[in-house]
Amino acid sequence: MFCPGIRYNNGAYFVFLHRKDVFAMKLGIVGLPNVGKSTLFNAITNAGAESANYPFCTIDPNVGMVAVPDHRLDWLSDFYKPKKTTPAVIEFVDIAGLVKGASKGEGLGNKFLSNIRATDAVVHVVRCFDDPNVIHVEGSTDPLRDIEIIDIELIMADMEMVQRRVEKAAKLVKSGDKKAAREAEVFQELLTWLNEGRSARSYECSEEDAALIATSELLSLKPVIYAANLDEAGFSDYENNAYYKQVSEVAAKEGAQVIPVCAQLEAEIAELESDEKKMFLDDLGIAESGLDRLIKASYALLGLISFLTSGEDECRAWTIKQGTKAPQAAGKIHSDFERGFIRAEVVAFEDLVKCGDLVHAKEKGLVRSEGKEYVMQDGDVVLFRFNV
Repeated sequence: MFCPGIRYNNGAYFVFLHRKDVFAMKLGIVGLPNVGKSTLFNAITNAGAESANYPFCTIDPNVGMVAVPDHRLDWLSDFYKPKKTTPAVIEFVDIAGLVKGASKGEGLGNKFLSNIRATDAVVHVVRCFDDPNVIHVEGSTDPLRDIEIIDIELIMADMEMVQRRVEKAAKLVKSGDKKAAREAEVFQELLTWLNEGRSARSYECSEEDAALIATSELLSLKPVIYAANLDEAGFSDYENNAYYKQVSEVAAKEGAQVIPVCAQLEAEIAELESDEKKMFLDDLGIAESGLDRLIKASYALLGLISFLTSGEDECRAWTIKQGTKAPQAAGKIHSDFERGFIRAEVVAFEDLVKCGDLVHAKEKGLVRSEGKEYVMQDGDVVLFRFNV
């Protein structure tokens, strides 16, 4: 059967298509009202989310898709001049501001919490600047207090969910379910931990118990990146900024990452063309924009890498988890590719560049034929062969 976008040759199929339902990392941008969430979201997505000087201006989550910068894909695109170039993408969700009591439904609490559940990780924007013209819902700038407010609300919401899991498991134990006994024990221990104001992600347990806990979709279990939002003056010397230092100390204790950003500067950067953007960043003494740094941190946080497919029809970057084997990587493109996987012809991007093209890379023996047990590496340029 012929499928558009796939080339056939002697029973082997070659990959040159795209799907709309491929994996996209989903990051939720959270924080108290008026800390700069929507300003940052607008800057990094150009999605035009409303930004105003009052709480809850973002009532429904705004969603923006952002292309992942990848110099390797740029090189392949310049070389092949394909009909289409498709980068990997990240989905950012700007979620309504949180206030004390959100776990009990205060403010827009229920909506906020349900939106966080749908994300892979959380970008916690923390206000690290003073400005009497921008109202702070708590009346003053205090990063430690602000972080604690959100942490406690997430933990309290988790406690209700964990309590329900304990009760459900206890009922199953009474009906003779032996496996439920361990589940009741694990979640009871976790409930005690949460009750002491500690997040689920900081709870240490066995791999087996962690897998069990992961089935509960706990809010405080999600990995976090702190985005310390500074004004221009604070950003220019952020390492000596007292507010930034406070956020850094919290992140260090949690083993989390903290990224200094200036949402207003990011908004200016977003309006510039590529060459102008580089000049602007050079003038500021910054190697990368906040968006680029955030994307890199997100990939590292979630253990993600990219492989690439190339050709005259399309050049594309695909996002997968570290440790993914070749058939499963092929399945990211199309389920038929995984089902009928034969082999993967792989060349490291750096080797391809050094050789100049695929022909010379093959001549030098740098194009490898890999089987089902091959673990994909970041930057692999791949041609999958399969048959169904």
